[in-house]
Amino acid sequence: MIPDTDIDFQSLKTTGIKVNYLYVCERKLWLFDRGIQMESKSDKVLMGKLLGESSYPREDKREVLIDNLINIDIVGDDEIREVKYSNRMHHADRIQLLYYLYYLKHLGIEKRGVINYPKMRKREDIILTSEAEKEVESALIRVQEILRMDKPPQIQKKPYCTKCAYYEFCFVGEKT
Repeated sequence: MIPDTDIDFQSLKTTGIKVNYLYVCERKLWLFDRGIQMESKSDKVLMGKLLGESSYPREDKREVLIDNLINIDIVGDDEIREVKYSNRMHHADRIQLLYYLYYLKHLGIEKRGVINYPKMRKREDIILTSEAEKEVESALIRVQEILRMDKPPQIQKKPYCTKCAYYEFCFVGEKT
């Protein structure tokens, strides 16, 4: 059943990574959308990708791409799962998985979500509540606002900036 909402979901649909980046860094989101993609040079991104590929090898439905927008790590009968390297970006991981659940709900599919942190041997159950749906809708609206900007959002120094694939791009020439 399609959620009762006032937003036009079709016009707000986006990739899961963009929803994730909204919570990580709005500037990174804007740059990524413009084709400035630094992740291919990041060892941390590569390690996460390898962990995702090597974890849970007995799962049949892995890397399920839907509408060329959302790429779900693992799809089970009752749940979808995302595999993450660490819980350092927990809020971003959570909103990404909530977005996937919301997206699937619009397709008439209701599941629960799980974020797996295999390196830490932790998992977190995620349920799409009505409050979570509103959070996803707000995030989708904010993503569109950022992507419509003529210039990237201002740099906001965050504790994890030095470990970001975009660090040199953002802070070149600055004294940190």
